[in-house]
Amino acid sequence: MKETMFIDPQRCIGCRSCVAACRECDTHKGYSMIFVDYIDRSETTATMPTVCMHCTEPTCALVCPADAIKQNEDGVVMSALKPRCLDCRNCVNACPFGVPKYNTAMHLQMKCDMCFDRTSEGLMPMCASVCPTGAIAFGTYEQIVPLRRTKPVNAHVFGNQHVETKVYLMLPTDADEVTIDGCGVFEGRVALEPGQAATEESWIDTQVEESDKSNEF
Repeated sequence: MKETMFIDPQRCIGCRSCVAACRECDTHKGYSMIFVDYIDRSETTATMPTVCMHCTEPTCALVCPADAIKQNEDGVVMSALKPRCLDCRNCVNACPFGVPKYNTAMHLQMKCDMCFDRTSEGLMPMCASVCPTGAIAFGTYEQIVPLRRTKPVNAHVFGNQHVETKVYLMLPTDADEVTIDGCGVFEGRVALEPGQAATEESWIDTQVEESDKSNEF
């Protein structure tokens, strides 16, 4: 599957159509695997959708002691397999993006699987199919990127951890990777050529507020 998701925070209007649509997905009906978060309520009403970024080397799968989290051949990281999940919540605590949630009623980790039941049949993910502004888009790199003025970024730095993702963030920056410090401050970094002096360009100078999501539901 060459198609992937593109998340453009600048286009999000906080309507939460994606959340409502996700609840209707047959594989987790009644529960939304996508969240809409405020960037910083004290400064702005701006929001952004939070989905699983589907890491190339998913930390959630690496820390699972029961091998309950699988990654398919298309790079989609699946939710935990119920017969294998031990309720340890290692994946919930280890994810650098804070995406997996623990369902207390089902005793199971659940998260966005890019609507694999739909995309494997040639359909768009539920969230992308209803987003009115294109804040969530689904398609190939060649289809989506030429239509946007923002830059696709899928490299992220969390301290010493470098994470590459299948999902792209569309950002108003020349940076080739996004750096997130311990306080949730985002900075853009331009990839350097050998011998080139290090420079930094900040694209968001604010702290991400976690008020709209928790580790359980």
